[in-house]
Amino acid sequence: MRCDEIIVELEGLAPEFLACSWDNPGLLVGRHDKEVKRIYLALDATDEVIEDAVQSRADMLLTHHPMIFKAVKKINNEDFIGRRIIKLIQNDISYYAMHTNFDSAPGCMADLAAERIGLSEESQVLEPEGDWDGVQYGIGKVGSLAESMTLRELAGKVKTAFGLPFVTVYGDLESREPVRICAVSPGSGGSMIEAALQSGADVLVTGDIGHHEGIDSVARQMAIIDAGHYGLEHIFMDFMEQYLKKQLGEQVQIIKAPAAFPAAVLT
Repeated sequence: MRCDEIIVELEGLAPEFLACSWDNPGLLVGRHDKEVKRIYLALDATDEVIEDAVQSRADMLLTHHPMIFKAVKKINNEDFIGRRIIKLIQNDISYYAMHTNFDSAPGCMADLAAERIGLSEESQVLEPEGDWDGVQYGIGKVGSLAESMTLRELAGKVKTAFGLPFVTVYGDLESREPVRICAVSPGSGGSMIEAALQSGADVLVTGDIGHHEGIDSVARQMAIIDAGHYGLEHIFMDFMEQYLKKQLGEQVQIIKAPAAFPAAVLT
């Protein structure tokens, strides 16, 4: 199956025009006409991921985060991005990324995260970007929890639901007050705090929260559960594995990178 035929299936799920203006999804390295027998799935195109894709004899690498964000003025072995690009080209691996288009597309990142947390089916897009075929799309979700629980219980649920080694909580874990309205924004969610506050959320589940963002949010009566950038978005790999198997059948082998949380806590 050709790379451009696979891209048609990816575009049907989360077309590139759904991405934020600053983003850079799509075919970043390689050939549209590449014959693809194996796809390697990962969250990031790290050195380890690319080496594993080469060793797995993958024809295509599919990640969530784009390896290239800004203009590349030189491609050589003196720069780590340049070395990765060279390795992909040398091994004839076509590289495609689905980033904020996957984050915002209906049924993708935001909906998957909301389902794991247990938001009701009536949940809404946290930061709407527009309509696609009559369905609203955008970043994050907000809604009522299907079951009443405390902040501690919700933090535990997030940790378990996403298979995380830890979560960081800004808020009173000893409070017995039930959390009713929950917002979720997988990835780096500091810019989503205002939208979550405006939505009336009692808690925001997201990642990459700084000290001042966390304590200031609590001062404004909204707790934050920081589950990590990787922690919330690694679900991309499981979902895409099943989607590609369904859409491509036996024509293409899907290889998934093992879970590799980039951060750890030493206690």
